[in-house]
Amino acid sequence: MRAYNETLALRVAERLMHIQDVEEKEMFSGLVFMVNGKMCLGVSKNSMMVRLDPNTLENLSDKDGWQQMVMGGRPMKGYISVSEDVLGRNDELDFWVNLALAFNPFAKASKKK
Repeated sequence: MRAYNETLALRVAERLMHIQDVEEKEMFSGLVFMVNGKMCLGVSKNSMMVRLDPNTLENLSDKDGWQQMVMGGRPMKGYISVSEDVLGRNDELDFWVNLALAFNPFAKASKKK
């Protein structure tokens, strides 16, 4: 059994099929979708990580089921976690996936080791 929600991961993968440069990597106890060499979306056991423009957070106040991601007690700028509870509807999943894809061209790639 995988540590991440395989059904949600398949639904996300379906939405990324039309994109040329998508890579799936198992990391952070989940499955991360790299788009154009940059972390874009991730699926864990009960949520989806979304990388987005940090300036759009105030525009999401009317959306339910998301929270700022925190690592080591510090907020991760530009990363949120969306509960799988709100991702059951295709229109909700599409909203979050499209938000991440819209930011991807502007996102910085991590440094190669």
